[in-house]
Amino acid sequence: MTVTKKLRIGLIANRSHQDATNSALVQLLHGAGPALRHLQAELVIVGRTLDAIISHGLLEACPSVERFPYGREGGLMKLVSRVVDTDPARAVDAVIYLIDPVDPSSVFPEAQALKRQCVIHRKPFLATLASAREWLELEATAAGASIDTRLNDSFLLEQEGIALIAHDAMKESMLAMAEKHFALLDRFACRYATGTTGGLLNRLAQQIKGEEAGKNWTRPFLSGPLGGDAQLAELVLDRQIRRILFLEDPHVARQHEADIQLLERAARTVTDFSQVISEVSGADRWLSLLTQRVAI
Repeated sequence: MTVTKKLRIGLIANRSHQDATNSALVQLLHGAGPALRHLQAELVIVGRTLDAIISHGLLEACPSVERFPYGREGGLMKLVSRVVDTDPARAVDAVIYLIDPVDPSSVFPEAQALKRQCVIHRKPFLATLASAREWLELEATAAGASIDTRLNDSFLLEQEGIALIAHDAMKESMLAMAEKHFALLDRFACRYATGTTGGLLNRLAQQIKGEEAGKNWTRPFLSGPLGGDAQLAELVLDRQIRRILFLEDPHVARQHEADIQLLERAARTVTDFSQVISEVSGADRWLSLLTQRVAI
């Protein structure tokens, strides 16, 4: 299959994910070079991250590069602008931001705005090594590339858990998505959810699988404001949950914002294992491509 549009991908990594020879950035480019080349990806790379790529001798893994300034000189702010840009020749289609959960720059306004604008403009925001590797693998195989068999162990859904979370305004979208991709979600060993979302998903499962078979389809935890996100974070840290589908409403103030960030921080702590998907259309495509990948 011929790639008809080159993907433009913003790329930045916190310092602790850049320098070491086994850093997340190095692991990503070592593993995903073939996928990037197959996709003919154009990378918009913030200054110091590009310096690190060059120092590791990995520039050849990047088919095309546009250099942005260092973060302290506004590089991350410019990347936010490219997320919202209406000119397809300038806009980025996705952002890979390898976040170190203890790096204070990850909570700077421009870093938070980058994620929020990705959600608003329906573009993938990939903040862990696992999420970047999987997204590039799924996009490349969808475009006709051979599968990367080194990643096969991360697609054994029958041995893994998935978390399903949705803010109030997004619960209908979650139910529609779960119904559309029910066969795939049903393959996971465990499905976890917070409060109300878990109850709604179990009722959906009862309609599809029958009252008895579907009543415990998801394991509901407390609601987010009462600590459900924290309960799920522990399972992430224990590597019992690899994938988190968290449909966020970016337009409302959230009293339990700290709990949401806690769950995301847990995923970033086990960056090589876990990932968070937050945007509806991207999540729908991700589930569709995941279905194709596990069927191969």
